[in-house]
Amino acid sequence: MTTRQRPVPDGLVEAFWEYERALMADDVATLDRLFAPGPTTLRGDADGLLVGHDQISAFRSSRGGTPQRRIVQTHVQTVDDDHALVVAVTELARGGRGQQTQLWVRTADGWRVTAAHVSAPGPALDTRIWRLVGDPLVPAIGPGPLDGETVAVKDVYAVRGERIGAGNPAWLAEAREEPVHARAVELLLEAGASLRGIARTEEFAWSLAGVNAHYGAPPNPRAPRRAAGGSSSGSASAVSLGQASIGLGTDTAGSIRVPAAYQGLYGIRTTHGAASTYAVLPLARSFDAVGWLTRDAGLLRRVGEVLLPPGPRNPASDLVSVPGLTGLAEPEVAAVVDAFAAEHGAMRESWDLTELPAWLAAFQTVQAWEAWHDLGAWVAPRLDEIGPEVRARFEAAALVDDEQAAAARQVVGRASARIRELVGERVVVLPSAPSVAPLLGADRSAGRQATLLLTGLAALAGLPAVGLPGRTRSGLPTGVCLLAAPGRDRDLLELAIDLT
Repeated sequence: MTTRQRPVPDGLVEAFWEYERALMADDVATLDRLFAPGPTTLRGDADGLLVGHDQISAFRSSRGGTPQRRIVQTHVQTVDDDHALVVAVTELARGGRGQQTQLWVRTADGWRVTAAHVSAPGPALDTRIWRLVGDPLVPAIGPGPLDGETVAVKDVYAVRGERIGAGNPAWLAEAREEPVHARAVELLLEAGASLRGIARTEEFAWSLAGVNAHYGAPPNPRAPRRAAGGSSSGSASAVSLGQASIGLGTDTAGSIRVPAAYQGLYGIRTTHGAASTYAVLPLARSFDAVGWLTRDAGLLRRVGEVLLPPGPRNPASDLVSVPGLTGLAEPEVAAVVDAFAAEHGAMRESWDLTELPAWLAAFQTVQAWEAWHDLGAWVAPRLDEIGPEVRARFEAAALVDDEQAAAARQVVGRASARIRELVGERVVVLPSAPSVAPLLGADRSAGRQATLLLTGLAALAGLPAVGLPGRTRSGLPTGVCLLAAPGRDRDLLELAIDLT
């Protein structure tokens, strides 16, 4: 080791190399022992900061080892006999150099790391976020109101000359090159935006978690090591990371609103049919809607001026808060929604929600029938090539017959009429998602149903919904949703600016 200032304290070198050997062997027990116990121990990297020994230990236990490397330089700055800073330059077996900085302290049980930061060469292309990237991938056609903006396009939209991947390698391998742009893509290009690239989606856009079984989980920079939210997860992460300014996605049952909430973004699900879905791979045609995400409300509205049809405006903005809906969220999320509603003078109103679970079941039946109708012929012989969660949904969808679908459509029709009646000309304030982003690896089954009870309202009735970013008391992102009558998309976009 190269030293500066004071001599290297006894035992530090041995502890450092014991740590390095354990790291290369993925010896979690030794690594846990060499990191100081307690809630103040720190470990940071490009994905975020872990605080406390328990968080660090859980991360190590789940990551499955670290890339092989060798130490090429070490430098020690001794603070005193019991504290020292060690900086090591590393060379990865796969190529490239990184750096590791550790603060060591001598304890009664020997030397322990109290804080560490690791840097490694970044990938040329983060394939968790992107399938294709260019500089740009497709230049703007325009000039126009979106000059200088860049778009991450969810991999269900047609981009001329490229294939639709739909989040599944087998589908991508068989896909054709698209002869035209999707209409929404074309309008953005004509307005002056360029396409930064094609962003990952969960398989066939049939998920809300943000974890693709084949390509992994796009990062959530606002809540590190937590889910990005799906299925527009890649587009959301690209915007959150600043790699694109607009994330073009779809929202069938929350796939814009959930990632917006999990990552602290603005997002809109448009009125069903208001923005063109031409040349967009369908999941469930009765519910699929165009949507987009941005980091600020002003740009969210400017995109709406491009993608939404002109129409009459309704400046009425009476806000309504429904405790029965807010109460579906976890307490820390509900507290944010209640505070927002109170701050902006929302009236509290009681709704009869006893039929909500039945409405959701009918929605899921129709969604499954339509997904199988459009995709089942391709999926049926390839179930083994689909990730387990989405595969299970397709397997269930295959069992839905026409009679069941027809009966479910009747329920959906009644639900749609009732929801529209309840909303009226007001703007309903509710949670965008019932929880903060779950930790990666956590069981998501219960959370999915709770989420759909909230997000399904807009889907059932074809309503526009705008998600606004919030933050819980613990500092994690969450979302407040504004829900309005069909066709009031522009009103909501204007209101989003006024309320933030």
